[in-house]
Amino acid sequence: MLLNKKISIGYFLREIRAQILFMAIFAVTVGWLDLLPWFRKISLPPNIPALLGTAVSLLLAFRTSQSYERWWEARTVWGAIVNDSRTLIRLVKQFYPEGEEKTIRYFAERQIIWTYAMGEALRKQPFSEKVQHYLNQYGITAANVPNALLDAHSMQIKKTAASSGLTDFQQIQLNEIITKLCDSMGKCERLKNTVFPRAYSLLLHTLIYVFAAVLPFGLDDSQLIVEILITFLIPVVFIAIEKTSIMMQDPFENRPVDTPMTSLAQTIEINIRQMIGEKDVPGKKENLLYYEM
Repeated sequence: MLLNKKISIGYFLREIRAQILFMAIFAVTVGWLDLLPWFRKISLPPNIPALLGTAVSLLLAFRTSQSYERWWEARTVWGAIVNDSRTLIRLVKQFYPEGEEKTIRYFAERQIIWTYAMGEALRKQPFSEKVQHYLNQYGITAANVPNALLDAHSMQIKKTAASSGLTDFQQIQLNEIITKLCDSMGKCERLKNTVFPRAYSLLLHTLIYVFAAVLPFGLDDSQLIVEILITFLIPVVFIAIEKTSIMMQDPFENRPVDTPMTSLAQTIEINIRQMIGEKDVPGKKENLLYYEM
């Protein structure tokens, strides 16, 4: 996630540098061709570029809105994961009888690993050393590791309930929290696996370049420098807006604009370890970058 006070303009410009270079070459070429007599004869009513520009603006507004909605949903889901993780450990501490401190620690450690595993699975990264060590320790080899960890939560609750360590009400309360975590996991998987319609992106991208091609023919030929600048700047603004929406539409791609799942997992780990009474819990390191993951 990009940080408000450390946004890197360089990162964004690198993302659209090919389009910027293309539009610069196109604008200068049009300006040069405009010096030829036969090219000066080509002229379009200003209404045509204006109509195309309006259409592109409306489509870009819709595109950006939909992309931001996906990004914000991902952030909302991870906010729920933070809250439900705290609630789970709080209820486990409250419901489990005296002498079950070891089991409570199992729950806490498993939930911490679940949050890291979720983020790494969504980004399709190899599991970190911390997660892999836990999986090897308990022999977990499932294809969907986060789901297997939630299953382990449920089996632990079932085992305790069978030995009369939990009342029916307490069991229901704990299972509800695990169900919420499972729902959040499913929402993240839906966002990850649902591709934004490619045809819509292709149509919008094509319209931007059609607009860029038509724009010079609707401008006054008497001021060459102004014509070149307008031919360059307006399409580049459209391209920048489109690129922003493309970057936001996939919030789990291991990029600076991602939902900060690793940072949130670290927050959850700190909170949970403090809740179970661990001493000397290290805080989060200061982030010196313009984004956090």
